[in-house]
Amino acid sequence: METTTKANGAAKSKVPDKIPVAARPLAEDPTDIASNIKYHAQYSPHFSPVKFEPEQAYYAAAESVRDRLIQQWNETYLHYHKVDPKQTYYLSMEFLQGRALTNAIGNLDIQDAYASALNKLGHELEEITEQEKDMALGNGGLGRLASCFLDSMATLNLPAWGYGLRYRYGLFKQSISKAGQEEMAEDWLEKFSPWEVVRHDVVFPVRFFGHVEVLPTGSRKWVDGEVLQALAYDVPIPGYKTKNTNSLRLWEAKASAEDFNLFQFNDGQYGSAAELHSRAQQDIISRFKERKEGTDVRPWSEFPSKVAVQLNDTHPTLAIPELMRLLMDEEGLGWDEAWDVTSRTIAYTNHTVLPEALEKWSQIVMAKLLPRHMEIIQEIDKRFIAMIESTRPELKSKISDMRILDHNPNKPVVRMANLCVVSGHTVNGVAQLHSDILKAELFADYVSVWPTKFQNKTNGITPRRWLRFCSPELSEIITKWLKTDKWVTNLDLLVGLRQFADNPELQAEWDLAKMANKKRLAQYVLRVTGESIDPNTLFDIQVKRIHEYKRQLLNILGAVYRYKKLKEMSPEERRSTTPRTIMIGGKAFATYTNAKRIVKLVNDVGAVVNTDPEVNEYLKVVFVPNYNVSVAEVLIPGSELSQHISTAGMEASGTSNMKFALNGCLIIGTLDGANVEIREEVGKENFFLFGATADEVPQLRKDRENGLFKPDPRYEEAKEFIRSKAFGSYDYNPLLDSLEGNSGYGRGDYFLVGHDFPTYIDTQAQVDEAYKDRKRWIKMSILSTAGSGKFSSDRTISQYAKEIWKIEECPVP
Repeated sequence: METTTKANGAAKSKVPDKIPVAARPLAEDPTDIASNIKYHAQYSPHFSPVKFEPEQAYYAAAESVRDRLIQQWNETYLHYHKVDPKQTYYLSMEFLQGRALTNAIGNLDIQDAYASALNKLGHELEEITEQEKDMALGNGGLGRLASCFLDSMATLNLPAWGYGLRYRYGLFKQSISKAGQEEMAEDWLEKFSPWEVVRHDVVFPVRFFGHVEVLPTGSRKWVDGEVLQALAYDVPIPGYKTKNTNSLRLWEAKASAEDFNLFQFNDGQYGSAAELHSRAQQDIISRFKERKEGTDVRPWSEFPSKVAVQLNDTHPTLAIPELMRLLMDEEGLGWDEAWDVTSRTIAYTNHTVLPEALEKWSQIVMAKLLPRHMEIIQEIDKRFIAMIESTRPELKSKISDMRILDHNPNKPVVRMANLCVVSGHTVNGVAQLHSDILKAELFADYVSVWPTKFQNKTNGITPRRWLRFCSPELSEIITKWLKTDKWVTNLDLLVGLRQFADNPELQAEWDLAKMANKKRLAQYVLRVTGESIDPNTLFDIQVKRIHEYKRQLLNILGAVYRYKKLKEMSPEERRSTTPRTIMIGGKAFATYTNAKRIVKLVNDVGAVVNTDPEVNEYLKVVFVPNYNVSVAEVLIPGSELSQHISTAGMEASGTSNMKFALNGCLIIGTLDGANVEIREEVGKENFFLFGATADEVPQLRKDRENGLFKPDPRYEEAKEFIRSKAFGSYDYNPLLDSLEGNSGYGRGDYFLVGHDFPTYIDTQAQVDEAYKDRKRWIKMSILSTAGSGKFSSDRTISQYAKEIWKIEECPVP
């Protein structure tokens, strides 16, 4: 962003002299804040003293904001210590925090003061925030959900901590070349993160290998093997306009190279990360005991009344046997008491019904790596089987599916999801449809044993990051028309926009705000891809991990068909179409061949379409590289149509669908995941629905196997056009072959692209018609935002707090 002329460019590179250098950690006045930023530039230096370019200004500004956060953080910690409420520990293998500076100054309500302070120092806030790398602790929606939850926990003044891992590298940095996707290391810690505080006093041993000793008392102890240290780093999580500042505690493994050979053993699939994650339990226990000091010894039976542990999917499952091990081997409890404590403490969120994503760990590897944990899991399994045999003999034939250990002689595994269901007091899905599928199919047998164990908690998103901060123009309009900004923490108030949806004045303002976001997005796309896109075209966006079930292939086949039809039209016919810019973004896992082929196909189609002078006024296809949280914050506000087109029954929830809807973007989608509830809330007439429903999918797959599928000629035409080498010489037959045949591995169109293609094309034609009627489209956009109140993570977290964790708010006075 060009913010200054060359004349004062030189002045920007060093700290301006007229602002005094002074430590003013709690400053609110812009001049005092500028002094504090200068103080950090001078006395917390990370660069040569003569420099004060945007990067140096970012680090100094971040440390200035951190001063305020640390003050609130300490007050919060002391307050929780004094009140001693029940606390939640949210265990997640991923946290996609994104950038922290904009979020922190927004939640602290000091954006204007910091913008002004940086101006005094010769910088623009927008340019400074661009210097920050995304904190990339994960790879997808599950990690971003965890981060939205942390924001809501703090905003709702709930005593709750996030626990995760301090990955040095994110998933990977994606770049696009002629060969398709290329992966590079995503070194978000390349310099350092100003937001984390290392806790040198919070260190726990992590053991691997070794063996289990039986002591004369009959108790057991895990000994020998290799030991590394887990060191805690804390990241402050401020709530919105509240003093409460919670923690995200990240664990890093510390080991000296010469005495630790785990990583030669570990093939990257098992153990080390998950076992490191289970250090959370040692930390939680030590804090429980710390709070007992100075009072009568608190019995362990009270542990569940002070501690709630939520497992975000199966990745942190080792927390279960680790808590059992600590209670029995370190604290001297018997099995029954330890099991009672553990099963009243742990709850489990399921995020998927995809069989390949339900974790199964090798028994052989686990027995070697974590022998005591394996013993405990075997005992849980044995006792579970005994309980079923004695209380539910009619389920005897189901035991082999329900038990934790799968003793398949070819590959004996531990089924982590089964361990979570058996051990936890509550299991929840993340959208109503998903929770219904869990109860009716995946976990149906368990439901008959524990009918009250299963709940739904429809996901949500934080309205702070996903509307208030990323779309300031739209936010101001919403505040103006609702006559309050309380919607930022009470999103249900958005329903008040419905009464103004036909108001021409609101419509004009809304249209201008959307256009400002589209122009910002067009500038971004030009910068990162070199492609010039027209903000007057319909901006159609699909961004998410590249996966066959998410069906980016359906999207690009639709784009190919659209291109072919445009080529066949006369110039006059083209002028009557709705010009459209299709943007697709997302990372394909490095080893997922078909996903990577899809990325290449999108780029190859774009390369032809975007340079075709007959068509490129009416259609462009752009792949947006390296999709992450910060990219989403530009794409989502600028989007007008968003595609959420997974095969029905396969997407547990989705959360980007909620972000798009909140930003007044209309959705074309299937009845899958949270789409079902979004459609209910925004109104059926404001949602472009197509495709098979979840209950139709199994029969459609059977029909396909039996040779009953009749492809639509338009579908055949699109595939044939790709095969004709219209988009270059690359051989797309292996990708397209996944759509052919009736059965067989990697064939038979398992994700029903062919079945849903005709209704998809027909529905896209309805989109084109709707977009021509500007008043109608803007009204639909307003109603989309107005119907998004339910999808606040504040609502989701309030439900977790009341219905699963049984914790209450604990505001810092």
